[in-house]
Amino acid sequence: MTVNEVRQRFLKFFEARGHTIVTSAPLVPENDPSVLFTTAGMQQFKPYYTGEKDALKDFGSKNAVSIQKCIRTSDIDEVGDATHLTFFEMLGNFSFGGYVRKEAIAYAHEFITKELELSISYVTVYKGSENVPRDEKSKENWKSLGVVDVREEGADVFWGPTGNAGPCGPTTEIYCKDANGKDVEIWNIVFNEYFCNGSREQLDKGEAKLTKLPFLGIDTGMGLERLAAILQKKESVYETDAFPTHPVSRSERIVADHTRAAEALIQEGVEPSNIGRGYVLRRLIRRAVLHADRIGTKISDRFKDEETRFRKTLTAGLKEFEKGTDPFVLFTSYGFPLELTRELAKEKGVAVDTKEFEKAFEKHKEISRAGAEKKFKGGLADTSEMSVKYHTATHLLHQALRDVLGNEVQQKGSNITPERLRFDFAFPRKMTDEEKKRVEEIVNEKIKEGLPVQKVILPLSEAKKTGALHFFDEKYPDEVLVHYVGSSLDTAYSKEFCGGPHIANTGVLGTFKIAKEEAVSAGVRRIKATLE
Repeated sequence: MTVNEVRQRFLKFFEARGHTIVTSAPLVPENDPSVLFTTAGMQQFKPYYTGEKDALKDFGSKNAVSIQKCIRTSDIDEVGDATHLTFFEMLGNFSFGGYVRKEAIAYAHEFITKELELSISYVTVYKGSENVPRDEKSKENWKSLGVVDVREEGADVFWGPTGNAGPCGPTTEIYCKDANGKDVEIWNIVFNEYFCNGSREQLDKGEAKLTKLPFLGIDTGMGLERLAAILQKKESVYETDAFPTHPVSRSERIVADHTRAAEALIQEGVEPSNIGRGYVLRRLIRRAVLHADRIGTKISDRFKDEETRFRKTLTAGLKEFEKGTDPFVLFTSYGFPLELTRELAKEKGVAVDTKEFEKAFEKHKEISRAGAEKKFKGGLADTSEMSVKYHTATHLLHQALRDVLGNEVQQKGSNITPERLRFDFAFPRKMTDEEKKRVEEIVNEKIKEGLPVQKVILPLSEAKKTGALHFFDEKYPDEVLVHYVGSSLDTAYSKEFCGGPHIANTGVLGTFKIAKEEAVSAGVRRIKATLE
């Protein structure tokens, strides 16, 4: 069974059981500064578990299914073995008060044993803790389905939260045997019963508290590549059709995984740097370069600039490493991420003391976190001149869509990079070519008019009376900033609640062009557009 067949079977299975198919969220999360990347299928659904958003209203169902692109670097040192990847796809079904443990477990059991015709080796359930009771219901549900081996475990089967706070709860994990006869976890079903007001680390230290969520939420995750390896009776994920070249050696696998992940990040506008997302991308490319050299192969031309930059210091850096130079100096002066230094040291049988590195790098992380919080003002990836232009253009686009399609159009999110804008909006159908053309024409008319872009701070109630567009389910302060396009607030073409940066006049935007219009989920469309 190919990976594409697995994708289709999974989506069809759950769609037939009342789940709305929801498109994968971007790898760079929108409006969530608590994480650098999307690491799990549930991330885009966090507001639905807490009750901040209504799934029935947005998806037409309390149940959803998705295949989510994910990036995880927490196990980067393990990449190259049989199961670990940096970039992977996660199959997931979700429920926001639609069904509970019994149905979630029954669906999983049916999909694995009947749809895929696999045997379950054993499952795990949460054994309980001081604050969370033993999961007796899951145990009973599995036993009723004929699964005899049900194992109670501790902290490893309590999942979440992602980021600095969020939904979390006990899980039940499903294990099947791989081609080597080893039991491998393939599916994790999380029962989101609680909200944690801190990170997982804080929760484990007793520094965060759990409160009950308004309803039990179901959140599941199953790695596509890992599942494919079992179905295709392969000894590693790299032997499946997810990797057409089937890399064999550890270095070949690292190059294949890291270049695949780097390609995905670059497609979303991430660029190599020394902080935040850019640092993760830099680590991946440079580690791929090092391992490509070892096996005498090349990496993608798309990484040429970063490869050239790294090679300028690689030889000198290796010499410094031989001298025992401090890891943080290797990082800052020669571009060696810590895991490269650790890897080189391990090969030579030398231990690396990373405590000082971690202290110094903590300052970098603080800068990264502060930067991330700023980036999400208005969905901007940065505050470069082009990003600010694109952000201003979203205001014109929003109003033009309402002019052409009607006032049912409501913004659902945006993501801005220096290369393009992405704008999500509520609308029930695909736009016609004529409608897209008319929207383009209106935006370009407003650009040619050279309208001033101005702002005013108003009391919330007064701002709403002006008719300024805003997120209706958002909580706003007593005073809000309204940006408007036109000579006065009363006669403005566009006016919105917005705290992001804007250009001073629409005349500098250039020519607006819609590159793509597509579905995001039921009732939500997405436009990608450029300025030329």
